[in-house]
Amino acid sequence: MIGLIIGLMIAIPIIWSYKLLKEPDFQLNIDELSIEDIDEMNGYEFENILKPLFETQGYKANITKGSGDYGADLVLSKNGERTVVQAKCYKSNIGVTAVQQIVAAIKYYNADDAIVVSNQFFTKQAKRLASINNVKLIDRVEIQELILKYNREVKRRSSI
Repeated sequence: MIGLIIGLMIAIPIIWSYKLLKEPDFQLNIDELSIEDIDEMNGYEFENILKPLFETQGYKANITKGSGDYGADLVLSKNGERTVVQAKCYKSNIGVTAVQQIVAAIKYYNADDAIVVSNQFFTKQAKRLASINNVKLIDRVEIQELILKYNREVKRRSSI
Protein backbone atom coordinates (compact mmCIF):
# COMPACT_ATOMS: atom_id res chain seq x y z
CA MET A 1 0.00 0.00 0.00
CA ILE A 2 2.82 2.40 0.89
CA GLY A 3 4.52 1.50 -2.39
CA LEU A 4 1.36 2.39 -4.31
CA ILE A 5 1.08 5.75 -2.56
CA ILE A 6 4.74 6.55 -3.21
CA GLY A 7 4.33 5.48 -6.83
CA LEU A 8 1.34 7.78 -7.26
CA MET A 9 3.20 10.63 -5.58
CA ILE A 10 5.93 10.23 -8.18
CA ALA A 11 3.72 9.48 -11.22
CA ILE A 12 1.08 12.20 -10.83
CA PRO A 13 3.49 15.17 -10.97
CA ILE A 14 5.26 13.61 -13.97
CA ILE A 15 1.99 13.09 -15.83
CA TRP A 16 0.78 16.57 -14.91
CA SER A 17 4.03 18.24 -16.03
CA TYR A 18 3.89 16.33 -19.35
CA LYS A 19 0.32 17.57 -19.89
CA LEU A 20 1.39 21.15 -19.20
CA LEU A 21 4.32 20.77 -21.58
CA LYS A 22 2.20 19.21 -24.31
CA GLU A 23 -0.79 21.54 -24.01
CA PRO A 24 0.38 24.84 -22.53
CA ASP A 25 -2.23 27.45 -21.74
CA PHE A 26 -1.15 30.06 -24.25
CA GLN A 27 -1.90 33.63 -23.30
CA LEU A 28 0.22 34.88 -26.20
CA ASN A 29 -1.36 37.69 -28.15
CA ILE A 30 -1.11 36.46 -31.71
CA ASP A 31 -1.50 40.09 -32.86
CA GLU A 32 2.03 40.60 -31.64
CA LEU A 33 3.39 37.28 -32.90
CA SER A 34 6.24 37.51 -35.40
CA ILE A 35 8.03 34.87 -37.39
CA GLU A 36 11.03 35.52 -35.15
CA ASP A 37 8.89 34.57 -32.13
CA ILE A 38 7.94 31.34 -33.89
CA ASP A 39 11.63 30.66 -34.63
CA GLU A 40 12.24 30.59 -30.87
CA MET A 41 9.42 28.13 -30.12
CA ASN A 42 9.75 24.44 -29.46
CA GLY A 43 7.64 21.94 -31.38
CA TYR A 44 4.83 21.80 -28.81
CA GLU A 45 4.48 25.58 -28.71
CA PHE A 46 4.41 25.70 -32.51
CA GLU A 47 1.63 23.09 -32.65
CA ASN A 48 -0.37 25.08 -30.11
CA ILE A 49 -0.02 28.26 -32.18
CA LEU A 50 -1.14 26.42 -35.32
CA LYS A 51 -4.33 25.19 -33.66
CA PRO A 52 -6.07 28.61 -33.45
CA LEU A 53 -4.69 29.62 -36.84
CA PHE A 54 -6.51 26.68 -38.44
CA GLU A 55 -9.59 27.09 -36.26
CA THR A 56 -10.18 30.64 -37.51
CA GLN A 57 -10.26 29.15 -41.01
CA GLY A 58 -13.22 26.99 -40.04
CA TYR A 59 -11.38 23.81 -39.05
CA LYS A 60 -11.90 21.85 -35.89
CA ALA A 61 -8.31 21.22 -34.81
CA ASN A 62 -7.01 18.54 -32.46
CA ILE A 63 -3.41 18.16 -31.39
CA THR A 64 -2.26 14.53 -31.38
CA LYS A 65 -0.33 12.96 -28.53
CA GLY A 66 3.40 13.65 -28.48
CA SER A 67 5.10 10.36 -29.18
CA GLY A 68 3.50 7.69 -31.30
CA ASP A 69 1.52 10.23 -33.33
CA TYR A 70 2.18 8.28 -36.54
CA GLY A 71 3.41 11.36 -38.37
CA ALA A 72 0.61 13.85 -37.63
CA ASP A 73 0.82 16.63 -35.06
CA LEU A 74 -2.67 17.98 -35.70
CA VAL A 75 -5.81 16.48 -37.17
CA LEU A 76 -8.17 18.97 -38.78
CA SER A 77 -11.83 18.43 -39.66
CA LYS A 78 -13.94 20.57 -41.94
CA ASN A 79 -16.98 19.83 -44.08
CA GLY A 80 -16.73 16.11 -43.35
CA GLU A 81 -13.11 15.90 -44.52
CA ARG A 82 -10.09 15.14 -42.39
CA THR A 83 -6.67 16.72 -42.89
CA VAL A 84 -3.48 15.65 -41.12
CA VAL A 85 -0.81 18.23 -40.34
CA GLN A 86 2.89 17.73 -39.67
CA ALA A 87 4.39 20.77 -37.87
CA LYS A 88 8.11 21.42 -38.16
CA CYS A 89 9.61 24.30 -36.19
CA TYR A 90 13.27 24.06 -37.15
CA LYS A 91 16.34 26.22 -37.64
CA SER A 92 17.01 24.87 -41.16
CA ASN A 93 15.05 24.00 -44.28
CA ILE A 94 12.74 20.99 -44.25
CA GLY A 95 13.60 17.88 -46.27
CA VAL A 96 11.71 14.83 -47.51
CA THR A 97 11.40 13.16 -44.09
CA ALA A 98 8.57 15.49 -43.04
CA VAL A 99 6.68 14.71 -46.24
CA GLN A 100 7.26 10.96 -45.79
CA GLN A 101 5.91 11.18 -42.24
CA ILE A 102 2.71 12.95 -43.24
CA VAL A 103 2.13 10.61 -46.19
CA ALA A 104 2.20 7.71 -43.72
CA ALA A 105 -0.22 9.59 -41.45
CA ILE A 106 -2.82 9.92 -44.23
CA LYS A 107 -3.69 6.23 -44.12
CA TYR A 108 -3.31 5.88 -40.36
CA TYR A 109 -5.77 8.71 -39.66
CA ASN A 110 -7.96 7.91 -42.68
CA ALA A 111 -7.38 11.47 -43.89
CA ASP A 112 -8.42 13.10 -47.13
CA ASP A 113 -5.63 15.69 -47.22
CA ALA A 114 -2.22 16.38 -45.74
CA ILE A 115 -0.24 19.50 -44.90
CA VAL A 116 3.32 20.08 -43.70
CA VAL A 117 3.74 23.44 -41.97
CA SER A 118 7.11 24.93 -41.16
CA ASN A 119 8.69 28.14 -39.98
CA GLN A 120 11.36 27.54 -42.62
CA PHE A 121 11.39 26.70 -46.33
CA PHE A 122 11.29 23.31 -48.05
CA THR A 123 14.03 21.67 -50.08
CA LYS A 124 13.48 20.92 -53.78
CA GLN A 125 13.28 17.23 -52.95
CA ALA A 126 10.58 17.84 -50.32
CA LYS A 127 8.60 19.97 -52.79
CA ARG A 128 8.87 17.25 -55.44
CA LEU A 129 7.75 14.48 -53.08
CA ALA A 130 4.91 16.65 -51.74
CA SER A 131 3.71 17.36 -55.26
CA ILE A 132 3.68 13.68 -56.21
CA ASN A 133 1.69 12.82 -53.05
CA ASN A 134 -0.69 15.83 -53.12
CA VAL A 135 0.69 17.18 -49.85
CA LYS A 136 0.27 20.92 -49.30
CA LEU A 137 3.36 22.71 -48.00
CA ILE A 138 3.02 25.85 -45.87
CA ASP A 139 6.33 27.64 -45.46
CA ARG A 140 7.67 30.63 -43.59
CA VAL A 141 5.97 33.20 -45.82
CA GLU A 142 2.59 31.46 -45.69
CA ILE A 143 2.75 31.17 -41.87
CA GLN A 144 3.01 34.95 -41.74
CA GLU A 145 -0.05 35.19 -44.03
CA LEU A 146 -1.98 32.79 -41.73
CA ILE A 147 -1.14 35.01 -38.75
CA LEU A 148 -2.42 38.08 -40.61
CA LYS A 149 -5.66 36.24 -41.55
CA TYR A 150 -6.05 35.15 -37.94
CA ASN A 151 -5.60 38.71 -36.68
CA ARG A 152 -8.14 40.08 -39.19
CA GLU A 153 -10.68 37.41 -38.22
CA VAL A 154 -10.22 38.03 -34.48
CA LYS A 155 -10.63 41.79 -35.00
CA ARG A 156 -13.71 41.23 -37.19
CA ARG A 157 -15.32 38.98 -34.55
CA SER A 158 -14.55 41.40 -31.72
CA SER A 159 -16.15 44.32 -33.60
CA ILE A 160 -19.45 42.44 -34.09
